[in-house]
Amino acid sequence: MKLVQVLLLCAASLFGAATQAQTYPSKPIRLVVPFPAGGATDIFARAVSQRLGEKLNTTIVVDNKPGAGGTIGSDIVAKAQPDGYTLLLATSSTHSIGPSFGKLPYDAVADFTPISHVGNAPSIMLVPNSSPAKTVKEWVDHARKNPGKLNYASSGNGTVVHLGTEYFKAEAGLFLVHIPYRGTALAIPDLASGKVDVLFDSLPSGLPHVKEGRLRALGITSLKRSPLLPDLPAISETVRGYESVTWFGMYGPKGMPADLVARINTGVNQALLEADVKERLARLGIEPVGGTPQQFTSMANADRAKWKKIIIDRKIAAE
Repeated sequence: MKLVQVLLLCAASLFGAATQAQTYPSKPIRLVVPFPAGGATDIFARAVSQRLGEKLNTTIVVDNKPGAGGTIGSDIVAKAQPDGYTLLLATSSTHSIGPSFGKLPYDAVADFTPISHVGNAPSIMLVPNSSPAKTVKEWVDHARKNPGKLNYASSGNGTVVHLGTEYFKAEAGLFLVHIPYRGTALAIPDLASGKVDVLFDSLPSGLPHVKEGRLRALGITSLKRSPLLPDLPAISETVRGYESVTWFGMYGPKGMPADLVARINTGVNQALLEADVKERLARLGIEPVGGTPQQFTSMANADRAKWKKIIIDRKIAAE
């Protein structure tokens, strides 16, 4: 009798999952953004969500849940029902860097279902106009001749700007002094005046200063030249293998049915092909990516391992 009951329960469960996949989505989907409204992640979410909703024949409601460096919003999704109606737009800060700095209320790998790698945001290497270097190679040579005499700015200890520059230092064999600021915007005046020697800033934040002639851009931190700035060399052309980008990806809670994951993944990939989405992302300095959940998983795992090694090797502590 017990075996029959077990078989009946299994059959009911399978039937319920199949029915859910066929009717999904039957109501609006909540997309949690673990950062404040108006920030890059929020703008990115809104740029993609409308088209994604159209592909899924529903409404995507962007829900900002900022705090604790993205931990609060991520935790909400980690503890949600895996029914496809609560999703997370995560970044490398929340799922690659954050887990290496301390105990989180969730497991960044085990408590989430990867859905899609949505985009990458590279940074640009900025120097004052007074800098003697016109190229990345010239700047590296200049820094090597002046160990400990040059400095770099960051947006704070443990941020992607800090880690990305430490990675650059390690790969190029440089000794630079770190000057942390509370955001790169506060560092720009000191960089323009020459008090700061270099800053790795995001495209939308740093590029306007280059176009206005206040700063000089030497290279971009993506592995290859960006289609957004095809004439700006990749730093990897000088420092082989160097790459430091902020990635954006979509997750669901752990245990999401594969059919739902595939449905959302297809919708994301289709949305990223839309001309208006590409245009809006380009204004944010973000390159659309897409791909399969498996490709997203592999990328995130490799990125997490890279930053963890840098944090340990360089003895970096978060604020």
